[in-house]
Amino acid sequence: MRPPATDDTTGDRIDQLMQRYDGAVPGASLLVVRDGEAVVQRGYGLSDCEAGIEAGPATNYRLASLTKQFTAAAILLLAQDGRLGIDDPVREWLPTLPPAADAITLRHLLTHTSGLVDYEDLMAPDHPGQIRDAGVLQLLEREGRTYFTPGSAYRYSNSGYALLALVVEKASGETFPQFLRRRIFEPLGMHDTLAYASGGPEVPHRAWGYSPADAAASDATGGRWTRTDQSPTSAVLGDGGIYSSIGDLARWDAALYDDRLLDDASRASAFSAQVEVTGEPWQAGYGFGWRITGDTLWHSGETIGFRNVIVRWPQRRLTVVLLSNRNEPEPYRTALAIGELFLDH
Repeated sequence: MRPPATDDTTGDRIDQLMQRYDGAVPGASLLVVRDGEAVVQRGYGLSDCEAGIEAGPATNYRLASLTKQFTAAAILLLAQDGRLGIDDPVREWLPTLPPAADAITLRHLLTHTSGLVDYEDLMAPDHPGQIRDAGVLQLLEREGRTYFTPGSAYRYSNSGYALLALVVEKASGETFPQFLRRRIFEPLGMHDTLAYASGGPEVPHRAWGYSPADAAASDATGGRWTRTDQSPTSAVLGDGGIYSSIGDLARWDAALYDDRLLDDASRASAFSAQVEVTGEPWQAGYGFGWRITGDTLWHSGETIGFRNVIVRWPQRRLTVVLLSNRNEPEPYRTALAIGELFLDH
């Protein structure tokens, strides 16, 4: 059923933009928040193709790199508590890192300017099981080089955010999932959101990830899909391990407008371009876990079987979140097009 806050024309245009996700295929959940009200909150397609379960507002997707905004928020909360400083050397917290990391600070990790080598490139092709954040540290302990002098350039780094999760643990005395739940998820009422790894608490209302088994599968009208839900890197939490729903992300979005979690200074740092993004197919700056393009704050997330995006127009009090349990299509431009329908009003 179409939400009452959207007129028929807008609803029809949204359905057209989301058509590829609809039907008996891996689907998506879509959220539009305008002036604090969820004017669109619905699912398309299936969250579990084998069981025929439809996607909906409560479906929990692996957020992939949308996780980074929560990891950054955890660091900022600890800085507000006086437990750490944003410009602390990372080796102050993780002293087993090699001398090549001497000049790297937590700020460098937050802004992808550390020069750390990608842990995915350091893993053996036959890596047994799944690597975790501590395993990322072990790989980097043996790496005596960086891509560039820390602070001198930008290069997107999953390694950096894995290390930030370990810093959260060191500074808080809790596991990363425990800290997120106590300081962010529970206070905001995000009761179904969690940092998930195999063997931990199960994900409620879980969406399973899929990839096209053939070229036709990318067309929502047909083709076959294969469940591709986990990879050897899927248990790393700091860079991409959170599962959440659009319902819970509406609560997260609301908290970013006031000081119930982050104070004015922390939000200003997170939402300001600290560095220019390079080597990516869009023009943006990067704050702490957020890209900044024009008047938007946004981040995408991609991992095996999932493609997600959140786009916020804070001056217009508008947010679009599109979470999907499939490798394609890329959702960023779809979210922008949906946002434009409401910016015109």
